[in-house]
Amino acid sequence: MIDHDVKDLNLATAGRYKIEWAESQMPVLQLIRERFTKDRPLDGVRVSACLHVTSETAALMRTLQAGGADIVLCASNPLSTQDEVAASLVANDEIPVYAVKGEDNKTYYQHLNAALDHRPQMTMDDGCDLVSLLHKERPNQVAEVVAGTEETTTGVIRLRAMVKDGALKYPVLAVNDSMTKHFFDNRYGTGQSTIDGIVRATNILLAGRTVVVCGYGWCGRGLASRAKGMGAHVIVTEVDPLKAIEALMDGYQVMPLMDAARVGDVFVTVTGNKNVIDAHHMAVMKDGAILSNSGHFNAEINIPALEAMSASEPRQVRPFVQQYTVRDGRRLNLLGEGRLINLAAAEGHPAAVMDMSFANQALGAEFMRQNAGRLAPDVYTIPEEIDREIARLKLHSLGVTIDTLTDEQREYLASWQEGT
Repeated sequence: MIDHDVKDLNLATAGRYKIEWAESQMPVLQLIRERFTKDRPLDGVRVSACLHVTSETAALMRTLQAGGADIVLCASNPLSTQDEVAASLVANDEIPVYAVKGEDNKTYYQHLNAALDHRPQMTMDDGCDLVSLLHKERPNQVAEVVAGTEETTTGVIRLRAMVKDGALKYPVLAVNDSMTKHFFDNRYGTGQSTIDGIVRATNILLAGRTVVVCGYGWCGRGLASRAKGMGAHVIVTEVDPLKAIEALMDGYQVMPLMDAARVGDVFVTVTGNKNVIDAHHMAVMKDGAILSNSGHFNAEINIPALEAMSASEPRQVRPFVQQYTVRDGRRLNLLGEGRLINLAAAEGHPAAVMDMSFANQALGAEFMRQNAGRLAPDVYTIPEEIDREIARLKLHSLGVTIDTLTDEQREYLASWQEGT
């Protein structure tokens, strides 16, 4: 048996069924896998992946393996692992996995180090923890890595900070910045899966409630749209005037978080920043307010401040609901330990959305392998032609056809001489 650290290999059969279900809804990735199986574009490349260990991620791992990659996978969040999927990858696909749902911080970093023990030539990260650890604690290995990919907004922010500091030592592709990723994954995927996680954790009715969305990036846009569609009154808080006016024109109430804190029933952070909901906000919230996060790290809600405000230890009133009673008697409910609620309490994005995101990862890995040695250490965006090809394949899988330009139209768009 290959080296691994998963909860229970006896879960492998259930995991295989779950993976098969996801793959049935990921036609673009299936088409890429068919080509990868023939062309083997990643043949012999050692890949260390730090991603949410879900059935959709398993589909990606199996695609990379079909392309010849030598893969190791660890979790990018302590609460996002689907244990049955981890077991199936080990038992049925012989992919080393280091991930257990609910692992503590020490185990989380042990698993990151296990992935780096693979001595990767390519990294595939979700949040930049793997890349950061590699650069900080294993500088002797960095020269072995030719390229990497990054899945999420928070990770791209950290990578660009590394570039600014001159710390990044190899090129990384910002998969998150492709149109087929942030338009669809962040907006439709995060929007639906975050609502799913909140409802599964609490079983509340959103209709008639006031939902406060902190941040109006692509994730915030999707979340606000889905909450409004379920009958909630939506308030948006922002620091960017352009995003704030967009939220206002989209029909949402916009105000400072301090004002929203007094009237909100459900709060969701999707900013990629820290202490977005802070002590002074929690000091004025209603009794029974629900606090949740759908950003990558559990830093968006100031949990130490909440603990300091509390009169006693929190009560675990539901599997993913910790209830804090503050000194004035109000109860504040924290969901999923402040971690990604869509993965902590639910299953993350639907497979149909991750089909495009992970198509970007697969084709992005192929692109970076093809261009190894040609790119300076920096953060790159996936080429537009790859992005458009993914969208084309997705439309084809859905049975949708679109128009094409005529020769006359192409000539017109390419000229400057015709006018009114």
